[in-house]
Amino acid sequence: MINEDTLKEMHTALCQSLLSRIQSGEASSADMSVARQFLRDNGIDCVAADNKPMLNLASSLPFDDDGKQRIQQA
Repeated sequence: MINEDTLKEMHTALCQSLLSRIQSGEASSADMSVARQFLRDNGIDCVAADNKPMLNLASSLPFDDDGKQRIQQA
């Protein structure tokens, strides 16, 4: 049976591997999805109002707060 220390090592290794791939720019969409779920499973989230990168991402999405597609101005 796997002991608690082994599980902690696996958790740390997964976190380090995901972070390394993201920081290097080599993360695939599958890696990003795994990272998103890993954060969610561990209770990690952020509030866009407190996070400039999150605000930039949110403002670049092609839909508004109601889920309606924004009309692109030419």
